[in-house]
Amino acid sequence: MNAPTATPMRAFLALCERDFWVAFRRQLGGFLAQTLLQPVFYLFIFGRVLPEIGAAGRSYGTQLLPGVIALTLFFTALQNTALPLVIEFSFTKEIEDRLLAPLPAWAVGVQKLVVAAVRGIVGAIIILPFAAIILPGGVQFSDISWLGFVAVLLIGPLAGAAVGLVLGTAVEARQINVVFAVVLTPLLFTGATFYPWAELDSLRWFQIITLINPLTYVSEGLRAALTASPHLGTGWIALGLVGWTIVFGFIGVRGFEKRAID
Repeated sequence: MNAPTATPMRAFLALCERDFWVAFRRQLGGFLAQTLLQPVFYLFIFGRVLPEIGAAGRSYGTQLLPGVIALTLFFTALQNTALPLVIEFSFTKEIEDRLLAPLPAWAVGVQKLVVAAVRGIVGAIIILPFAAIILPGGVQFSDISWLGFVAVLLIGPLAGAAVGLVLGTAVEARQINVVFAVVLTPLLFTGATFYPWAELDSLRWFQIITLINPLTYVSEGLRAALTASPHLGTGWIALGLVGWTIVFGFIGVRGFEKRAID
């Protein structure tokens, strides 16, 4: 009696196992380069070089670190959802093989989302020792709110993967470079990655715009968990994280199901 429910779960886990094996064994070097290169340079230039030459405050690295971890979480998950989907739907048609698994089409989309989120978590964790080496003050683990940190670490990449699922199912291969340039740059610079949201009071219009960006809630959630810097209220952070994840997740899964059936 349990076989009908066990088979889809085994298929789901088997697809996840295959993707993890490819990502962390066969393509480990490419994964690390794609995930770490940009964040490590952000930490070095903005968190080490600029304070050393007096172009930024000595404590700026502490404010920067949550944003760098957030963009690693968010963008690693986003890119590892969107780009493979565009390729699989347009060129390799590998998605057709996945849809032959004993899973409903929407569950295949969820599986892609989960795998990308785990990759985002791994990338964010790897950033921490680099930050400890690069930033002048290192990383003060004694000040961390572990409950908040773990919560954002789990939900944040799901939000990024959900956005990636929307892009990966809505964009054609010939448009992906343009769409990424148009979408990712505004997401990065309006996501409170390089500045605390609470200190934008003098730019109220920009402060309001940043609330539309799901990355803002990941950055502010990590800022609240890792530092004593001013930040968005924790209730609003939780609402934004969960709300945007549900909204983009629903749109993305529906879009994936429609694209897969077509």
